[in-house]
Amino acid sequence: MPASLAVIKGKSKSTPSSLTMSKEIINQEITNPRKEGLALMLDDGTRKSHSVAQNSAFVTGFFKGLSSRDSYAKLLTSLYFVYMAMEEAFDITTEGMVKKMDSHELRRIQALSDDMEYFYGSEWKSKIFPSMATQKYVKRVREVAQNYPRLLIAHQYTRYLGDLFGGQMMGSMANKSLDLSYGKGTAFYTFEGIENTGDFINEWYRQLNELDLSDGEKEDIVNEANLVFDLNIDILNEIEGSPWKTITSLVWKSLKEKLSIS
Repeated sequence: MPASLAVIKGKSKSTPSSLTMSKEIINQEITNPRKEGLALMLDDGTRKSHSVAQNSAFVTGFFKGLSSRDSYAKLLTSLYFVYMAMEEAFDITTEGMVKKMDSHELRRIQALSDDMEYFYGSEWKSKIFPSMATQKYVKRVREVAQNYPRLLIAHQYTRYLGDLFGGQMMGSMANKSLDLSYGKGTAFYTFEGIENTGDFINEWYRQLNELDLSDGEKEDIVNEANLVFDLNIDILNEIEGSPWKTITSLVWKSLKEKLSIS
């Protein structure tokens, strides 16, 4: 995290030497939990394995999901079923490491339920169904929960941290692109219990690095995280819509705001 700067009024004081400041920066790097352990393995392992085509498919799929209210609602519907399977697994598992990485601030089912009600009304539970790709994703979550519960850590990492990292930006784009009612339809991307995203994620990574896992288990978790990424792309590929429509809409509305055009 960047160091805070203070304005000192009155008599000036000597500033830290370049050597001292360099040491402070080095110490920050050393203590950054993302630069070591399983945290580094996951960040590095997932980044290197994602091809340009995969990353492009992810971005294109997300923008397709913002092309219309119907497309966006279908995306959230898929996420509802995925998170329901995940959080049910977290509730019933006896795997202590998964329990340690679970956090009520990250839980998304209540937020997704609020979004479902906004788009489908009070009887939303009888109106939504999982898509084929969603069923495949849910099947994998349940398989892991039953047979390889420690691999649920990969699902926590890929889904929760990904949504937390990009939540504010994605929620803002959804609001702007779809003209949603203020604060409605984007509960999924709003983590009300987390005041500082960076601090929360760093602490999550510290706890991740403390887990007593063998090298083989860590590799298995990285491989599972890459599988989760592919399962997510499959969901995005199902969504109908034009990514260019979304991009054009966002650019135009941003331009209108900048020029104060009503």
